[in-house]
Amino acid sequence: MNDDKVIAQKDGPVGSMIFNNPGRRNAVSLGMWERAAAILNDFAGDPAIRVVVLSGAGGKAFASGADISEFERERATADAVARYNATTERTSSALYNLPKPTIAMIEGWCIGGGLALAIACDLRIASETSRFGIPAARLGVGYGVNGIRRLVDLVGPAAAKDIFFTARHYTAAEALRLGLVNAVVPAAALESHVRDYAAMIAANAPLTIAAVKRTVGEVLKDPADRDTLLCERLIAACHASQDYIEGRRAFMEKRQPNFAGR
Repeated sequence: MNDDKVIAQKDGPVGSMIFNNPGRRNAVSLGMWERAAAILNDFAGDPAIRVVVLSGAGGKAFASGADISEFERERATADAVARYNATTERTSSALYNLPKPTIAMIEGWCIGGGLALAIACDLRIASETSRFGIPAARLGVGYGVNGIRRLVDLVGPAAAKDIFFTARHYTAAEALRLGLVNAVVPAAALESHVRDYAAMIAANAPLTIAAVKRTVGEVLKDPADRDTLLCERLIAACHASQDYIEGRRAFMEKRQPNFAGR
């Protein structure tokens, strides 16, 4: 599952995916995009994993975008660009559609493709020293519809245009104000904060969380494209589950519930 550039770890109910290319500020190569997709697929199919956390190694970057040193080889022709974009979109979509909650733990630079990965997560928690941006307009790079849609869904059209038009860097405080991140904490407290946050999510009912995640995704679609019947089935499955019984009993008995995800 692992290579030296993307590391997968499992700690109880929490799966971690770590971009490990610190010499290039965790710039993501084509091979890393492919490996990340395989790791996410494994986490999705493992019933023991209830939360997935993404991070970058080295303390200086979550991910600083695509590995530009590969562009002459991997993105030099129209066909090569199409293959590259298909790979990155496949990974981003796998992350965005993962049926389990995802958290981007952001320390340092979170730029370009790195920010696209963070945006594809459900939640983003950043250190005070983090920096954000999408430099596509400085590189002449076209940006995919799905990536732009996810950004617009998160920060709105005006802020998304500002991020792309200026190609500038944003501080963590600016990112919080825009809604680009959910929380900003001191760098020294980032790892423990995210660990406690992930544990809190993992202790809750997996079926309820999966139903809410899917329903939020449907709400963001155009009304004509929403699968409301699916949402209703997911709600019914929660009410028919053993976890629903366990939740009621735990509440009445004034104890912490022990959810099994079924």
